[in-house]
Amino acid sequence: MYIEEAKNNVGKEVTIKGWIYNTRSSGKIIFLLIRDGTGIIQSVVSKNDVPEEIFQKAKKLTQESSVIVKGIIREDKRAPGGYELLLKDLEIIQITKDYPITPKEHGVGFLMEHRHLWLRSKRQWAILRIRHRIEKSLRDFFDNRGFTLVDAPILTPNACEGSTTLFETDYFGKPAFLSQSGQLYMEAAAMAFGKVYCFGPTFRAEKSKTRRHLMEFWMLEPEIAYITFEENMKIQEEMITYVVQEVLKNCQNELSIIGRDTTVLEKVKPPFPKISYKEALEILEKHGKHLEWGDDFGGDEETILAAQFDKPVFVHNFPTGAKAFYMKPDPDNPGTVLAADLLAPEGYGEIIGGSQRIDDYDLLLKRLKENGLSEEDYKWYLDLRKYGSVPHGGFGIGLERTVAWIAKLPHVRETIPFPRLLEKIYP
Repeated sequence: MYIEEAKNNVGKEVTIKGWIYNTRSSGKIIFLLIRDGTGIIQSVVSKNDVPEEIFQKAKKLTQESSVIVKGIIREDKRAPGGYELLLKDLEIIQITKDYPITPKEHGVGFLMEHRHLWLRSKRQWAILRIRHRIEKSLRDFFDNRGFTLVDAPILTPNACEGSTTLFETDYFGKPAFLSQSGQLYMEAAAMAFGKVYCFGPTFRAEKSKTRRHLMEFWMLEPEIAYITFEENMKIQEEMITYVVQEVLKNCQNELSIIGRDTTVLEKVKPPFPKISYKEALEILEKHGKHLEWGDDFGGDEETILAAQFDKPVFVHNFPTGAKAFYMKPDPDNPGTVLAADLLAPEGYGEIIGGSQRIDDYDLLLKRLKENGLSEEDYKWYLDLRKYGSVPHGGFGIGLERTVAWIAKLPHVRETIPFPRLLEKIYP
């Protein structure tokens, strides 16, 4: 039996295979907290109810020792999780000695050096279960709406977001780069399947040491043919709402473990507020932050903007020069592009960036040249505007920032099993 199935096995004798999370003794009774990856259950070892050999075995157990236990499940509201195991038999697989992460406080640096073991802690377990639910919900959202998953390559010959943040590697004597985004490839796939998405790791060689940045992070990127800019934002609203509702429905235990106040998440329902880049500058000016037209927003600016609302907020119509070469100019607002960033509440910044893409060959070629990019390198991308070009758009949602916001974590390093940070690639 898995511990999460305890409620369905009350009164039955079961076998649990797992590890010792913690122990405490009260004379003739030993309490073992056992975890198996699905949860934690208290196992009661009574000197009067088990052979002396079993009781002595239980006394030897240390944190993270591996065991197989047998016993009867009973309901007890005082026990962690509401159920406990009356132990009848115990098999020790291994006694752990000198486990480095003890119940005392440890510094983040120490814990990161032992990330492979830190994953076993209750808090990290809960966070990564929430991450799993968010990933599943994102996939379900698009799969249930008829999108086709198309896998984008990890090794690419050119940049998508800017050449200054590329990780370069050798590809049989030629330079190749770790993917910054699967978007350009999804545009090709959308012309074949209509509506597609990719979901995988992306890489940015940004020399940033902020609580929002990772060198390797996961991104889901949908692309849709014949979509309008307004429809694009509507899908994002629906997607975020669906994901948050799924987490609230399925992760109450995990949210409780990390102490997340869910009242903020319960407000996440369409419509989301929308402000233009121009309006954003005006808000920032009122709060003592002066930016020139064309300046990008940093973490402080995004936090101020998001604090004006109790839901995620779209900032749209950015200056042309502030965004990527492929974004379509707004015909009704010269000098800006049909692009929007979605900022999460509570100071978590941008979690989605999306836009309408340029679908005109000549304009895309002009923008490539203006950005100093090689026409030859992007020939295949230009081909998409030569053969059956249509209006299209999409977006990318960063998984780790989304997890950080929904779980209200102080740093993205806790949102991914093995974070890749500036100058840190161990373990």
